[in-house]
Amino acid sequence: MFVENLKETLNLGEKISLKLNPQSIVLLKGPIGAGKTSLVQGIAKGLSISEDITSPTFALSHHYYSGKIPLFHIDLYRLENISSAKEFFFSEEEEALQSQAILVIEWPELVEPVIENFWKIEISYAKNYGRNYEIRDPKNLLTFS
Repeated sequence: MFVENLKETLNLGEKISLKLNPQSIVLLKGPIGAGKTSLVQGIAKGLSISEDITSPTFALSHHYYSGKIPLFHIDLYRLENISSAKEFFFSEEEEALQSQAILVIEWPELVEPVIENFWKIEISYAKNYGRNYEIRDPKNLLTFS
């Protein structure tokens, strides 16, 4: 699916939020600057989260509890060691499960092999402008337009 601008990215995030449930896991893949955090901002808006959503690149995770469903947003970009990434992921996953939260993971490549039943959203730059999104739900049943 093609998304032309930030407004459409936020709208897509809102639409995705309507399909997520507590304990959903969403893997976000894409190059730097592709709009992963912007998509999370749209998901948060759809969940009625009131806090500002910012990239957790340096903090590694941000937890938001003010919405209809809590949202845990983690970023594994800075973790280069597989065992550190897995340890951090499992800790966050356990807390997300206990909180009945949605867990969104940017840069999930190191932990993807140990996760089951997840959404996968791959973002790429479109040829001239905008972004292309490939969205797969856990059962590959949903489509977005």
